[in-house]
Amino acid sequence: MPLSFARSTLVAASLALAPVVLTMVLPVPASAQAFSALRQSIAEAAAADEALVAFYRDRDFEPVWTVSEAADRRNALLRALEQAGAHGLPVARYETEALRAAFRDATNPWLRGQADVMASRIFLQYAQDVHGGFLDPSTIIPDIFQDQPHRDPYALMTEFLDSNPHQYMAQLPPQTPGYTRLMRTKFELEDLAANGGYGPTVQAGSLRPGDAGPAVVQLRNRLMRMGYLDRSATAEYDSTLQAAVVAFQTNHGITADGIAGEATIRAVNRSIEDHWNEIVLSMERHRWLNDGQVHDRLIFVNLTDFHTRVIDDGEVTFITRSVIGARDRQTPEFSDEMEHMVINPSWYVPRSIAQRSYIPGILAGRGTYMQLLAGGRPVNPASIDMSRYTVNNFPFDLRQPPGPRNALGTVKFMFPNRHAIYLHDTPEQHLMNSDVRAYSSGCIRLADPHEFAYHLLERQTDDPVGLFQGIRATGEETYVHLDVHIPVHLTYLTAWVESDGHIQFRNDIYGRNARLSQAVQALGVVMPEASS
Repeated sequence: MPLSFARSTLVAASLALAPVVLTMVLPVPASAQAFSALRQSIAEAAAADEALVAFYRDRDFEPVWTVSEAADRRNALLRALEQAGAHGLPVARYETEALRAAFRDATNPWLRGQADVMASRIFLQYAQDVHGGFLDPSTIIPDIFQDQPHRDPYALMTEFLDSNPHQYMAQLPPQTPGYTRLMRTKFELEDLAANGGYGPTVQAGSLRPGDAGPAVVQLRNRLMRMGYLDRSATAEYDSTLQAAVVAFQTNHGITADGIAGEATIRAVNRSIEDHWNEIVLSMERHRWLNDGQVHDRLIFVNLTDFHTRVIDDGEVTFITRSVIGARDRQTPEFSDEMEHMVINPSWYVPRSIAQRSYIPGILAGRGTYMQLLAGGRPVNPASIDMSRYTVNNFPFDLRQPPGPRNALGTVKFMFPNRHAIYLHDTPEQHLMNSDVRAYSSGCIRLADPHEFAYHLLERQTDDPVGLFQGIRATGEETYVHLDVHIPVHLTYLTAWVESDGHIQFRNDIYGRNARLSQAVQALGVVMPEASS
């Protein structure tokens, strides 16, 4: 079975809500003059931050951290900062020890005011990071358009002051089971790394049942350390080792044939530090989706996994294979809401595709099944002098009418967005048989589009199959609106943990995690005591 090491003490310590009592005695102002000086210090320290100025101004520049009754508030903040590493956050940016010193040394009104505003700044930085992510991904990778759920600073401060501080800090990170499982796995990998990691890599290009020798022992030992194999002394590639290889392949998106070929050996030889980095990036991506709302239904497209899922009340209720954008036409990451489906759709050909694949043939006089449109109206190609045009100044749009040859198949699923990305059927269903399914121009093609439609429609009709197939039989392009719009996430998780504890890893097909990892590590987020 996959990696599952007991570390309950550390997990419990990191997730517990009980406060750590910090002994610090903060001075009480001795006079109205001193209090006026305190207010002046707060006003000066907050001056560069508009949100903090507004917050303190509305409180008449009274302190919120450096008063005796704020002990729980200070303890909650300092405890959360101490545990920031558990969330894979850049610990150094929160200046925990400097904040402790500022609290300790706040022996006059000016220093108290400086410490108070410092605590507010650090609180806001931590709260934003742990809630909505600490990276700005679009500045690193242009194809990430994820609107991060950054909270209003004024609201964060106000809510915190009006709440139990320990409970408030505990609810800032994503509260989803998937995030909690990733966090637990992060602890387990750290524990394993401190105790030798996965051991020596497998020194072989491939191995198969019946093989024996040192390379088989290396494979056996790494699978044991990863949790796929019980303790064993065999040096042969026997049926037990073969079953462990099948389980490993299944959890890594590799054809599960029980043969340790090149792809399997490469995956087995990945370091524990690599896996830790993937877990940390997945936790960060969970924070990008942490909108704080409870959704009873989600559509989740994981690009690295080539699958589309429907998640109802936290459980996967539908899954289908998918094709994503090719490496030179990558599918972007973003979130939106599915509003409707179109049965028997037309395909309005994007200009880039038209210039690359269709317009040259039209200009050369070859026949086309595409309809030419001018101002949205059909025109007869025979009436046009094509010699007047080039690929770049071709003035007509192209439309492929509904039918068996339509590139969108029989149905498309729309969540209108500026990227012109949607989910749809495809006449090229043979592409679903590949392990790596990156062939499209950016949209998501589905292996089971009809079943997907039935699943979405079952909440608004007693006969989703009859409704869908009845419309399909007409051959007419028909819009079917969803009574309740469904959030859609196009994301890029190379690591996640199933509800049964199985850790899943996938390849970084677009190379996005490699670039994000560089940014994360530049901020000091690295695995402690890493070992291969």
